[in-house]
Amino acid sequence: MCRHLIDDVAVGWDELGTDLLDNAPPALVAALTGGEQWPSRTLDHLITPDGSPPVRMSVTDETADKQDMQWGYVLNKEGVEGISLLNEDIGPVVDWDTDPHTVFNDHPSAWSSLDPAPTIRASRSTPPPSAPAATPAKASTPRPAARR
Repeated sequence: MCRHLIDDVAVGWDELGTDLLDNAPPALVAALTGGEQWPSRTLDHLITPDGSPPVRMSVTDETADKQDMQWGYVLNKEGVEGISLLNEDIGPVVDWDTDPHTVFNDHPSAWSSLDPAPTIRASRSTPPPSAPAATPAKASTPRPAARR
């Protein structure tokens, strides 16, 4: 995952696609994507103000505010650290073994470095994690559809 997301991309990602799920069980892929497939797309055709070739951004404590970054993700051996850059300098780690159907609270203030990752309790009608879901889980806050 680190190689795909970080090492093998020149500048960055426009959109992450279902190719990240290539070796996942078909039932899980169908549950997470609704059966749709689309490729990841890199940030190509970028034009810099001075015409120089674009370069990968380095986000540091000093540059995060200037780059208007709201979220940061760090891939750790234990899992993915989700950092709300609006509220915290570090964040809770979502274990790599976390069920991909898990719904998380996406409000930045919920991602405290002192607490576990903020999962949203599933309704009683939700099947247990071992059973594949028929449709992807929905967050309580509507989000715009991904561009494809």
